[in-house]
Amino acid sequence: MSNIFPRNEHSVDRAVRIVLGVVLLALVFVGPKTLWGLFGLIPLATGLLGSCPLYRVCGLTTCSIDHRHSTTHS
Repeated sequence: MSNIFPRNEHSVDRAVRIVLGVVLLALVFVGPKTLWGLFGLIPLATGLLGSCPLYRVCGLTTCSIDHRHSTTHS
């Protein structure tokens, strides 16, 4: 699964995405009760997965460790 969704988000980035996703999803149930809150699924999913497809396309990463090449050398 790590080949499909390589980790490219730092833990702070992930936490911000999760909080933002939950807040946006709350708009569906409280407040204006608008379906625009469903856009919160995007940051929530990317935060939970730790991988952002847009980062991957642009070649960006906020992750401090490159997990794609994490091998131990003896």
